[in-house]
Amino acid sequence: MELILETADLSAYLAADDVIDHTHPTVRGTAAALSADASDPHDYARAAFEFVRDTIPHSFDAGDDRVTWRASDVLEWRTGICHAKAHALTALLRAGSVPAGLCYQRLTEDDGSEPVVHGLVALLLPGRERWSRIDARGNKPGVDARFSLDEERLAWPVRPELGEADYPLIRATPPVPVLASLRGARDRSELAALLPTELPG
Repeated sequence: MELILETADLSAYLAADDVIDHTHPTVRGTAAALSADASDPHDYARAAFEFVRDTIPHSFDAGDDRVTWRASDVLEWRTGICHAKAHALTALLRAGSVPAGLCYQRLTEDDGSEPVVHGLVALLLPGRERWSRIDARGNKPGVDARFSLDEERLAWPVRPELGEADYPLIRATPPVPVLASLRGARDRSELAALLPTELPG
């Protein structure tokens, strides 16, 4: 699949805002700690990915009712669903001057029911001509996502026969339906009911 940039302005994929708040001290402090042992941007990006994947539990896996959406809160509270963790990873990458954006999949259960939008991150490392997607939602039995730039190692490959799909757009900011569900939910059960089942386009 060929990924498509939402904007040709690369600075949009380095920007900070209310969601990807990489100027926040928590994000900056985490980025500084991760970069201390990194020899180059590739090492830093891998470290950031593994930090978010492995040290921030997916709230549905952990049974955590707290709902996070802002990158700094995800890092401080150490919880979030795939979308929130994608915000945190995007913020850490941008804090390390690595262009990063948000990508999405439409996934379902094994029978094609209960569709949901799943959040990923795309990044562009120096010296590379193409963006790569990575998935920091967190591993568990049956899920083995890895940091891999040439061959995708996402949590789930899509199954078109079940109505699943990859959205090729790399977004600089979260789409309205995703952010609205995160900001509007008071707990995990409300969030499950509010999450979008597909994205426009």
